[in-house]
Amino acid sequence: MPSQLMDRKQIRRAVARIAHEIVERNGGVGGLGLVGIRTAGVPLAAQIAENLAEIEGRPVQVGAMDITLYRDDAIKLGPKARVERTEIPFEVRDTTIVLVDDVLFTGRTVRSALDALTDLGRPAAVQLAVLVDRGHRELPIRADYVGKNIPTALDQTISVAVSDGGQLEGVYLKGASDE
Repeated sequence: MPSQLMDRKQIRRAVARIAHEIVERNGGVGGLGLVGIRTAGVPLAAQIAENLAEIEGRPVQVGAMDITLYRDDAIKLGPKARVERTEIPFEVRDTTIVLVDDVLFTGRTVRSALDALTDLGRPAAVQLAVLVDRGHRELPIRADYVGKNIPTALDQTISVAVSDGGQLEGVYLKGASDE
């Protein structure tokens, strides 16, 4: 049985902290856009944007990106690959983009997202926000904003539960013995 590492309240606190760090680092939210990586990065980006709007008193642009076709293992997915829409309703060029993902592991998803993003234009800068950093990087990628560092073993997985309404419900650790 998976063990819960973060509940809804802990996630809300982590998201609020990430939002404050984004404001502090960027001197506000002007020229900023959030792009959630499908799937759980999208509701996380929306929650960060809500917090940023509360802090700064103005909305922040939010988009969603599917990186399926940019994955270095896309060939393994074959015909079962499910490609969703990339919806970024603002100009990427010359915007500071905060890529948002739920769990940072090897770094390969982020690399794919960077490739997809640059196909849309050249951002002024790209920053990375993740709810959980579990370590075990295979590429030299580091998050700028981390909700929680959770060291794991390679045979463990971390999942983020999202409600049908798009709310982050919990973070769970599953080990090989939980199967």
